[in-house]
Amino acid sequence: MPRQIRILFLSWRDHEHPEAGGAEKYLTEVAEGLADRGHQVTIRTAAYAGALPDEVVRGVAYCRRGGRFGVYPRALASRLTGRARADVVVDIQNGVPFLSPLGGRSRVVNLVHHVHKEQWPVVLGPRAASVGWWLESQVAPRVYRNTTYVTVSPATRRELAGLGVAPERTEIIFNGTDVVRDDGIERSPTPSIIVLGRLVPHKRVELAIDALAKLATERPGLRMQIVGSGWWKPRLEEYAEAAGVTDLITFTDHVSEAEKHRLLAQAWVLALPSLKEGWGLAVVEAGVHGTPAVGFRDAGGVQDSIRDGETGLLCEEGIEAFTAALARFLDDEQLRTRLSANVHEWVARFRWEETIDAWERLLIGEGDGDGTDAG
Repeated sequence: MPRQIRILFLSWRDHEHPEAGGAEKYLTEVAEGLADRGHQVTIRTAAYAGALPDEVVRGVAYCRRGGRFGVYPRALASRLTGRARADVVVDIQNGVPFLSPLGGRSRVVNLVHHVHKEQWPVVLGPRAASVGWWLESQVAPRVYRNTTYVTVSPATRRELAGLGVAPERTEIIFNGTDVVRDDGIERSPTPSIIVLGRLVPHKRVELAIDALAKLATERPGLRMQIVGSGWWKPRLEEYAEAAGVTDLITFTDHVSEAEKHRLLAQAWVLALPSLKEGWGLAVVEAGVHGTPAVGFRDAGGVQDSIRDGETGLLCEEGIEAFTAALARFLDDEQLRTRLSANVHEWVARFRWEETIDAWERLLIGEGDGDGTDAG
């Protein structure tokens, strides 16, 4: 049995945060899996309305301090003062780094789902974006120069290499799933597109709405489900109304895991118009049910989670290419059947248990720090 260690995860959000997404789902699965194996696991993250500052959930201790930006200096201050102990710190760099190597002698692993270069202007505007990109592309590679990196796709490892992070220092540990297909759920008898994820600008749900408006004119019965919540939802509802497709779209808000998978199983295709993804967890979740995805070739890890022409379709940037790819899928029954069978087989290799195995080997397989400080 592997020896037990103390692990501290630093993350800007946890899975229950109102703006949580795939990265937080990944964190929860890994943290709870490691705790279930006897390791002492703590997640230090931001505070938010309705959340307890300290609690233990499924064996994982949560410490919530600071807000959207305050979580970073609070976490670093905690490291510097040594108020907690851990053998290894997993610093989850969602664009902004926690700069954990500056806080003590404990071993640090830096988890990067994807590089945010394209997202900074969309999220923050041009002036603040330059600061974010400077932190990500210049500061972080220097601070973490002696640190092991983990990412979730070969595409992100290549992007990190472009920032000076040697590929041999970057481990790839994929997303997983623990869901199995329910053969009792039938595919929609009429064409159905699903969009799944946080409703925020860089997910570019507007492109899916535009594609629907173009496709629906020649495909009676075509409908779209937009599954997820986020502060951008009112703008998307206005956009759908302006495009004249309000009656063809159902906004579901946040739904239960069971309902999410029912909707994925009923849909014909998952539309993934996101500007950037580390992997695209929704691709795997949809694939369990034999629902292929259409996404952009240059959207980071999507080029790895979707095998073009085998398990889904990749297209070049732009609404015309995205619409054409969806049209090709909707209109070709033979293609749909082949991709559906292939994607179900493809995603079966990605299991959370194997993800947790890989993390455990990494975290206990290298020399530990002195354990005197962690968070």
